[in-house]
Amino acid sequence: MTPLARLQLTMIAALLVCAGFAPPAQSDSSIDLAHPHLDAIPRTKAEIARIRAATSPTADFTTAEPFEANGGGAATVRARDTADAFSQSSGNMAFEKELDFKVGDGLFRKLWVSSPSSTLVSDGLGPLYNARSCQSCHLKDGRGHPPEGPDDDAVSIFLRVSVPAADDEPMSEIEAFLVGIGEGGPRTRPDPTYGGQMQDFAIQGHKAEYRFDVSYADEPITLSGGETASLRVPTYKAADLGYGPLAPGAMLSPRVAPQMIGLGLLEAIPAEDILALADPKDANGDGISGRAQKVWSAQFNRPMLGRFGYKAGAPSIREQSAGAFAGDMGISTPIFPAGYGDCTAAEADCRAAPNGNTGSPENSEIGADGLDLVTYYARNLAVPARRDVDDPTVLQGKQVFYETGCTSCHQPKFVTSRLDGQPEQSFQLIWPYTDLLLHDMGPGLADNRPDGLASGSEWRTAPLWGIGMTQTVSGLQTYLHDGRARTLLEAVLWHGGEAEPQKQAVMDMPPTDRAALITYLESL
Repeated sequence: MTPLARLQLTMIAALLVCAGFAPPAQSDSSIDLAHPHLDAIPRTKAEIARIRAATSPTADFTTAEPFEANGGGAATVRARDTADAFSQSSGNMAFEKELDFKVGDGLFRKLWVSSPSSTLVSDGLGPLYNARSCQSCHLKDGRGHPPEGPDDDAVSIFLRVSVPAADDEPMSEIEAFLVGIGEGGPRTRPDPTYGGQMQDFAIQGHKAEYRFDVSYADEPITLSGGETASLRVPTYKAADLGYGPLAPGAMLSPRVAPQMIGLGLLEAIPAEDILALADPKDANGDGISGRAQKVWSAQFNRPMLGRFGYKAGAPSIREQSAGAFAGDMGISTPIFPAGYGDCTAAEADCRAAPNGNTGSPENSEIGADGLDLVTYYARNLAVPARRDVDDPTVLQGKQVFYETGCTSCHQPKFVTSRLDGQPEQSFQLIWPYTDLLLHDMGPGLADNRPDGLASGSEWRTAPLWGIGMTQTVSGLQTYLHDGRARTLLEAVLWHGGEAEPQKQAVMDMPPTDRAALITYLESL
């Protein structure tokens, strides 16, 4: 059956569900969730055998594996000890494509202004926004951070918000699709006043939606060998609400801007390779129950595998970028053409304000060509090479990482698809240390806000490549979805749920093994 035929049957099933006729559940193997824009060449049997051998887990920790230092395959670049370490182009990029990368970089850094303006190519900001440029949140293409004190701003962190859907509210396309395949979870909607994302800045003449507020309480942790650690437990609040109260049942969830490296390589991992790792009912009994996120693509008008974002809510780099333009800056794109961004009907003045649209999606505030350049830039931010891969302490930490079971979620290796027209990402052995699946991380990390198939305690496994360079790039260390962890050890100690046994193992292991584990993570 062709992908089009499968999609047609899926949509018919969804319509039947809306009408009250629930079809039998299907398996993931019968659903085409692949990226339709990536022209992947089918693998031969010989290639499949080579890939299986190359990605199998190692049992030899006496030396580094072949090509282990090149986390991004041939796209890997030399590791720099400056803040520009995450801002390099793919190491295998052709010279003639460097201009596209640099122009995309310029758009990523561009400061947008409000409309009307004489600078027509840069106007359209807001009216409500979180930042004036992409780079303002993704600091040097690295991680953002929560406010470091009362005098620090919250420009690289914001609050997502949603409310429970009414029982009689019609299902969206993705909800109908999920029910049609025997899945689905709690249904949510954007807050009727504040939308799906709260903006803490506004252009002149408008009010910001809120002020981001966070406070912390210390939680001491006792470790083996007489060592201790302290976790900071956050409490978040949307303070100084500008447009009245949130709706009853509103659920808030903080988001720190993530690092940008290796996104194109993650997008190029075959969907079937990710789905093969899913084990939603823990059939193998190892306590790990990874689930694939399935989302509706606004670009392709079809269901796709979610890959990007803390709950894997975006299916592609282009759509993730368009969503950020709309939600973070109020900038329209051909995918999300509203000139007022995330403003709701309740924020009438915001919707009525001048914007930079010129009459059609093709003439949005950033057009298709601009969005393509930003996508190309984001797709080709290179992964720096590993450091000290043969260091004895690093190898000891690697053995601890594997034998503790961290690789159950932080899958070390994949081979990307053969892609016609994308040589930078095509057929590369990569080391991202993620399975891109949703995992229950327990009550400590729960935001209690469902997002698509993700429950309030499920998160996508974060890629670990480059994590040891966080301080170098961003100037400080903040980890997890909200930046609460100030060290890699704290990030580990926040794990719970499916990762509770691994966390307890880290707490109980000899201090030398624990220190070696952190040294290994710092080498990634």
